[in-house]
Amino acid sequence: MQQDIDQLRRQAEDDLAAVTTEQMLEEFRIKYLARKGLIAVLFDRLKTVESSQKPLMGRLLNELRGTTNALFREKQESFQRRPSQATTLDLTLPGRTKFLGTKHPLTQTMDEIKAIFVSMGFGIADGPEIEDDYHNFEALNFPPDHPARDTQDTFFLSKKALLRTHTSPVQIRVMENNRPPVRVICPGKVFRNEAVSSRSLATFHQIEGLYVDKGVTFSDLKGTLISFIKQFYGSGLKYKFRPTFFPFTEPSADIYITCFICNGKGCKMCKHGGWLEILGCGMVDPNVFKFVGYDPEVYTGFAFGMGIERIAALRFGVDDIRLFYENDIRFLNQFMT
Repeated sequence: MQQDIDQLRRQAEDDLAAVTTEQMLEEFRIKYLARKGLIAVLFDRLKTVESSQKPLMGRLLNELRGTTNALFREKQESFQRRPSQATTLDLTLPGRTKFLGTKHPLTQTMDEIKAIFVSMGFGIADGPEIEDDYHNFEALNFPPDHPARDTQDTFFLSKKALLRTHTSPVQIRVMENNRPPVRVICPGKVFRNEAVSSRSLATFHQIEGLYVDKGVTFSDLKGTLISFIKQFYGSGLKYKFRPTFFPFTEPSADIYITCFICNGKGCKMCKHGGWLEILGCGMVDPNVFKFVGYDPEVYTGFAFGMGIERIAALRFGVDDIRLFYENDIRFLNQFMT
């Protein structure tokens, strides 16, 4: 057996000297040092050696394994120290451009609107997208037979649960948990059962606002929203308030501005009318205050709301709001900041 050990030592040294790659080195390890390698086979044969010879053979086998391991590690370290064979570096080649991400145009629009209202003293509140009928309709003074409560307009999950149709429920939750004065905006995603077209989507974003305190008047509403219009759209635009109806505000109004695409001359964007509707607003209906425990004889307030997709489309001159959701890099590159 001693001859076999000496022969295996010489064979291992010769094989290791011929190793030139890490792959060959791994093959050497498997052949000699693995659990079923050639050295392990000799250790198994130790059982058949005469008892008087076992101590000597055992010592020789341990020396063989130790020496082979040491040579293997030395070879392995030499590969690790060897510099990688990289291709020739041409310093005249242009560097690789790193493309940085940017905010989506809808996010840019929403962030700018939020910044304007925060600068005017409004806080930011949010709430669940899955709402109950009470917060989404009843507490906002929607009568039981209002069309918005029909499945043709609203995504109902059950008789009492639905996907919120506006962010006004957040205003109700804020008033339920806070005493006046209250001054917040409520940005978020909303859902309506509408046909998808260039001007409407089933899922879109809104920012609604609420201000409640003693002595709040329609003049406060006008001053706040006119300030927003001038900061967001520019001071050169004309604006007008047109009476309308909302269940949760009275009196109510829509705000129009002169079309900044055609400067009021009439175009496709403004349907050739020269005016663009940008938001709805009004004084909070006293019935809404009764639902949240506010005394309508003591407190008054105003609310407003606007669709982010519509405002972004008007501002960037996009004639189809579906483009915001198609993830076309050619379209999105136009809004990189």
